[in-house]
Amino acid sequence: KWMEVYIVRDLEKLLQEVTIYKMNNIKPNYSELARLHDCDRRTVKSYFEDNKETKERKKQVCKLDKYKEEIQSKLTIPGVTASAIYHYLKDKYNTEDIGSASNLRTYILKNKLREKKKNEFHPRYETEYGKQMQFDWKEDISLKNKNGNLFTFNVFSATLCASRFHVFIYSKNKTRTDVERCLVNTFEIIGGVPEELLTDNMSSIVNTKTHEFEKEFKSFVKDMDTKARKCKIRHSYTKGKVESSNRFVNWIKPYDGEFETEEDLVKIMQKIMKIANNEPNDTTGVPPTMMYQKEREYLKPLPNQKLMTEYKNDTISTTVSNSGLIYYKGIRYSVSPDYVNKKVFLTQIGNKLCIYYNKNLIKEHTISEKKINYDKEDYICGLKQLLPKASEEELEKKAKEQLELLDKIS
Repeated sequence: KWMEVYIVRDLEKLLQEVTIYKMNNIKPNYSELARLHDCDRRTVKSYFEDNKETKERKKQVCKLDKYKEEIQSKLTIPGVTASAIYHYLKDKYNTEDIGSASNLRTYILKNKLREKKKNEFHPRYETEYGKQMQFDWKEDISLKNKNGNLFTFNVFSATLCASRFHVFIYSKNKTRTDVERCLVNTFEIIGGVPEELLTDNMSSIVNTKTHEFEKEFKSFVKDMDTKARKCKIRHSYTKGKVESSNRFVNWIKPYDGEFETEEDLVKIMQKIMKIANNEPNDTTGVPPTMMYQKEREYLKPLPNQKLMTEYKNDTISTTVSNSGLIYYKGIRYSVSPDYVNKKVFLTQIGNKLCIYYNKNLIKEHTISEKKINYDKEDYICGLKQLLPKASEEELEKKAKEQLELLDKIS
C-alpha cells in the first residue's frame, strides 16, 4: 500500500510541476523531470504535450479497393457468392492482389457490400464409398455475352457422396433424355456406376400424379445396373451434397458479359469443375479428387458401350429462334420460319443433322463448320413474311445479297 501511495503522490507532484511549466510557457527538461520523479522521459513529454492535436494515422490502403466497384457489381447478380467472385477475379486478373477467398469475404463484410447471412442447422448424412450419387439441375441460368446476346441454359450437377467428387455438364434442355444422357456422361467421367442415385421430384423423370419414377427412367436405371431413390419432399438437405455443389455452379454468374460463344460457357463450366474438385472440402478437409481415387474402386463397372451410346445419341430438343435458326454444337442451322418458337428435336446421323417436329423430318443439314447455315428456301420464306408485297425477283435478289454477307462473316 505504501508503494501505491508513493506512486500517486509522485504523479501528483509531476503533474503540478508540468502545469507550472505550461502556464509559464516554458518547455521543461524532460530527462531531468523523469529522473526526479523516477519515470520515463516520454511520460513527462506526453503530459506536457497533452493539449496538442493527436497525429492522424495514415489510412491503410487495401489491395482489393481497386476491385471494389467490380465486386459490388457482381454481388448484384442474384445467387452469386463471394467464392464465385473470388475465382472469377483470380481467373481474370491472375494476380496476388486478390489474396485468399476468406480475405475477400472479410472485405465484403467489412465494407458492408453484402449483409451477413444467419446460420441455419442442417444435419449431415454420410454414406459409404460407391454407395450413392446425388444429382440435380441448376435451372434456367441466363447470361449475356459480350455482344449482349442472351444465353439461357441449365447445368446438370452430380456429386459422389463419399468423396464429394463433382461433375457439371452444360445442357440446353432438361428433358428425360437430357437427364439420361447427362447421367451416362457422368458415369463415363467417374469411371463406374454407384449403387444408388438420389434426386428430387424433377418433372422430367417423375410422374407428378403418382410421384413415382416414369417407366422409361426405371428402364434406364435397370439398364445401368443401379437404383434410383427420391429425397424427402421439401427437405433439400437430404441431398445436401449436390445442393452444396450448386454453389460452385454459381461461380459462372460473374462471367455475365465476359464470354462470346456457347463453347466458352462449356469451357468455363469445365474449369469450374476442375477447381471444385481440387479445392479442400469443408467436411473432409481434403480435395474431392484425392478421395475419389479411393471411391472409384467401389463403383460398379460401366455397362456395355453399345448400350451407353444409345442413350447418349438420343435426340436433343431445342426451340427455334425468331431468326428461324436452331443451335447445335455451337453452329446455327435454319428451318422454315413456320416453326419459330416451336420445339423441335435434333439427332445427328453420320455427317447429317436431322431436325424433327412431331416425329416428322422437317429439315436435313450437312454438318458444317460455318457459324450460320441458312437454307436459301428458308431465308426466302422468311422474307416473304416480312415483305409480303415484294416480287419473287426482289426476294431472290435480297436473299442472295444477305446470304453472301453471312457467308463472309461466318
